[in-house]
Amino acid sequence: MSSTFGELFKITTFGESHGGGVGVVIDGMPPGFAVDLAAIQLELDRRRPGQSAITTQRQEADRVEILSGVFEGVSLGSPIAMLVRNTDQRSKDYDTLKDVFRPGHADYAYFEKYSLRDHRGGGRSSGRETLGRVAAGAIAKGALATVGVHIVGGTVRVADVEATQRDWPQAEMNPVRCPDADAARMMQSVIEKARDERDSVGGVVEVVARGVPAGWGDPTMDKLDARLGAAMLSIPATKGVEIGGGFGMSRLRGSETNDVFDGERYETNFAGGISGGISNGNEIVVRVAVRPATSIGKTQKMARKDGGTEMVAIEGRHDPCICPRVVPVAEAMLALTLMDAWLHQRALRGRER
Repeated sequence: MSSTFGELFKITTFGESHGGGVGVVIDGMPPGFAVDLAAIQLELDRRRPGQSAITTQRQEADRVEILSGVFEGVSLGSPIAMLVRNTDQRSKDYDTLKDVFRPGHADYAYFEKYSLRDHRGGGRSSGRETLGRVAAGAIAKGALATVGVHIVGGTVRVADVEATQRDWPQAEMNPVRCPDADAARMMQSVIEKARDERDSVGGVVEVVARGVPAGWGDPTMDKLDARLGAAMLSIPATKGVEIGGGFGMSRLRGSETNDVFDGERYETNFAGGISGGISNGNEIVVRVAVRPATSIGKTQKMARKDGGTEMVAIEGRHDPCICPRVVPVAEAMLALTLMDAWLHQRALRGRER
């Protein structure tokens, strides 16, 4: 089972949703960088359950422990291991799902691959696995900031409600994490309606990296945008990725989508900050399509392991829309990808940027 991402900056996540805990091991963190425990905890708090009435009410404090690789707040260059213990599993909520395959979930696929599965919350396919990514991403964000790279993100669409503004500080001021205050209120109403109907809705999350210098990434088979696509699609419940102008460019002409650069600034950013698989100095803009959460309270038809079907309602605590909690995960995956690209560039050119 692959649980590792990256090459020079490599992370391996571990743990199950209803096991003793979840975490991550980072291999390749250069020595001498500040590792801020409070900054890591802040990112985990953004991802954790129970934040508001529109997220799952599972109550996990998600307090992180750094087990190795850091001394007096500075990276040693050795592997950094971080652990968060599970405290509010309520595994009995999943007893009725032991012998059925939930629609929309990975239950059947996991069973066919491994001949067994952890039915308690999805095991490794649970969104709780992403906690390790966010912890590692927080360290990557801190390191990238030393060379002027900063990452922001937010929910830019829920169902048919779309944000028209990109006021990024606003994203942390509402429970939807939307950078448009007016759209946030409409999005919250849509999510609450789905929750009250024991259903769920999907949306789109956008993440932006500012200050990335030109030259990161590799052409042809290892493009920066290809790596970002893989990174984002590795996040649970993501089903599409677009960079810059994305799919919308297919309706336009080249004269409309060619980004003009005057030597100092770009007039547009249809390329999303990446040209030929290499960062071009413009903002890197990535949008991720997030499907409606598969765990819903409605009674649904489910296949039985021993044959036939039955009608089952999924008990437990679930998100009516997972976009608000995907935001810090997508930011983390962007940071991890850029951290790896930066280290590759340092190795190639022998300089910080």
